[in-house]
Formats: sequence, C-alpha cells, structure tokens
Amino acid sequence: MNKTIFLMMMSILIYGSGTAKACTIFSCSRGGEVYAAANEDDTTPFNRIWYNPATKARYASVCFGAPDMQIASAMNEHGLFFDYAAANYDLSKLNLTNPYKGDIMWEVLGKCKNVKEAIVILKKYDYISQSQVLLADKEGNSVLINPKGIIEKKGDFQINSNCNMINGKLACRRPEIANEMLSESTQNNINFLKTILDKTHQEGELNTLYSTICDLKRGIIYVYLFHDYNTVYKIDLKAELKKGYRIENLADHFPASFAYESFSKNHALYLKESIFQEMKDKGMESTIDRYIEESRTFPSKNKNLDPALLEVALQLIKYSWNEHNNGSMWDYWFSKPLGYEIKQYKDPKIDAAQRILTYLSAQNNPDIKLQNFIYEILGFINLVQGNNNLARDLYEKAIHNPEQTYNVTLVRGKEILKRMNDLKQ
Repeated sequence: MNKTIFLMMMSILIYGSGTAKACTIFSCSRGGEVYAAANEDDTTPFNRIWYNPATKARYASVCFGAPDMQIASAMNEHGLFFDYAAANYDLSKLNLTNPYKGDIMWEVLGKCKNVKEAIVILKKYDYISQSQVLLADKEGNSVLINPKGIIEKKGDFQINSNCNMINGKLACRRPEIANEMLSESTQNNINFLKTILDKTHQEGELNTLYSTICDLKRGIIYVYLFHDYNTVYKIDLKAELKKGYRIENLADHFPASFAYESFSKNHALYLKESIFQEMKDKGMESTIDRYIEESRTFPSKNKNLDPALLEVALQLIKYSWNEHNNGSMWDYWFSKPLGYEIKQYKDPKIDAAQRILTYLSAQNNPDIKLQNFIYEILGFINLVQGNNNLARDLYEKAIHNPEQTYNVTLVRGKEILKRMNDLKQ
C-alpha cells in the first residue's frame, strides 16, 4: 500500500490537536460592537462545519475544522468564541503536571457563557497544547491562552498569531499589519475587519483556506472561502442550530472557484474526498461496493485507491464518533485519556468502516506496521460495537511484535488491553 497518505495522516496525529499551521486571529470591541475575526491558514483543504445542538450538559455550538474533526475555531450559543494558532511551545521544558483529560477548550465551549466563567475552568488545569488560543465573548472580553499562562486583553483589541520571534523580531508581518490597522483606526465593522483579513491572508503552498468574522453579540458569522473576500456565506447561528446536528463541507456553501478547485485537486486527500462525495450522491453501500471491487480487480492500476479507502474508513469513524459524542473530536485518535473511555453505540458508518478495514486487512500488505495499525482500528470498532472478545484478539494481534508496530498503536493497544484486563479482575 502506498504510504504517502498514511504518513501524512500520522503526522497530524503526532502534532496534537488544535494547531492550524498559520493563522491571523483577532478580537475587537469598540463602538458598542464586538467581533472576532480570523484567517485560517493551512495546507489541507476540505474543511468542515458541524452544528451541535444543546444538551442537558452542554451549550449549543458551531465548530470549524479540518477533515480530522479537530476544532480549529468555534462559537457557542452565548457568543463565546475561540480560535487556535500553532505556536510550537516545547512542553518538555514546562512544569505541566495537571492536564485536562481531553480537549479543555471543548469543555469551555460547552460549559461557559463568557471569558470569566472559562478562566475558572482554565485555571484548574495545565494547558498542554502546543498552540495558543484566543478566547473572546460578546461582553467584549478576550484572553490569549498558552502553556505559559493567560494573557488578558489590553485596550479594545487583541491579536493571536503564530509568528515566531527571531532575534527579538517577528518572523512575519501578519500580526504587525493587523496591529497597525486596528491601532490607526476607530472603525469596527464588517468591511473594515474584512480589509484586515485581506491584507494578512496568505497564498502559495500555505494558503488562507477560509476566513471568518463573528458578530459575537448577534450570533452571526460571515465566512469567506480561499481568501475571496467578495463572496460571503452568512450563518445565523440560532437559526442553524434549530435544524439539528449535522456536518457540512464548507466549500459546498460557495459557488465554483477555479483557484480553490485547482488547489484541492492537487491534494493527497482529493481521492478520499471524491469517494465521500459519491457516497453522498449515490449511497454509502453501493459506493463502497464499487471501490472495493475496483481495488480487487485492478490492484496494479490503483496504487492510490487502498490508501484512500483507509482514509475513508477513518473518516467514517471520526464522523460517527462526532455524532454520538455531541460534536467532540475522536479523543482516542489523539491518544487522550478520555479517548480510552469508549462509548458503545450502533451506527451504519461504523459498520461501513469495519467492512472497508476488514477488506484491507485481508490484502497481502508488505507493510507490517500498517497492517497492525489496521488491526488496531478494527479492534476499536469492535469495542464500540460491544464485541469485546474479538476486540481483545485484534488488539493483541496489533501489538504482539513491538518492533513491527507503530509507536502510537503500541501505546493505545497496551492501554486498551490493560483496561480490559482490569475490568476482568
């Protein structure tokens, strides 16, 4: 099996959650208006939006993120907003002893109405992400949070970016431009903020994939795709949340764009995304039938198909977990402690993922580490379905030879088997 896509997928896993490659994010509260705005810059298109209705335990929210279903940015029904920028802190040099067991910003999004309430939670735990996050509310408050602490806003705006300091100077101009434009003006409206986003967007290998301006008081979000600030998708959060839980492709809300389509078609995940589109148009089962048969019949002509099918199976699991866990990311994938507290449920998406992985596991795969990874994920699926004995067998098979096992599979497999053994005692 071609390993290019898989290695890219694993790199996402290793670097942890909430870390877009480069972003420019800011909040502004002046003239009675309160906004938060951001350029989301990265190399992977196919971004998602998902809506999470309120539950007894959580406030309703909307999330934006990559296909892995990590949250890049979010806003809840009370106008509490956050957005990440990668910062590459060396966590090994910090005395971080009390991490939250999952994604602490996801906890904040669901439980807090404003920055003041959020700080109560944030001060209980160490923030262990390598990113820096801007948190803002409709009252005009905002803070920056990183592993070294919490930085409160001074003045009427605050900027979050991931430019590194080199010899005491920022390595790029994005935050400086945003600071200059905000400092030299008293404006605070959609057109002005859009101008700042335009002036700080990126193009090239690293692109501004989408941009948002959030009206925190009114619960309105203005979205722009691929640094085109002339075409907007307007989200009325209250109205959208009434439609119920769902995941959407961000690009589906915009007219065709040659620039975005060209960028997307050259990406390694394009085939996987094409298969998902076919599932949407023609049905999940028939689409999987077709591609498994194609893989079986023309293996030499479809060296990229099996890796794409693996990505499809993983995406189905991520979608399924997100739906059955109130919109949260797949914590198990990121080896977070909460990820080992596996909830059992039934879902056709899980069944479809199992079918794909069972087919792939039966192929003559010379990459033993990848083969053991597939056994691990099949083990997880069987745990979700309540097939504990089969799950145990698959996990044991996945890690029986540590030298032929990805480290992340070894870590997760050992933890799952330990917990299963503890339950038997």
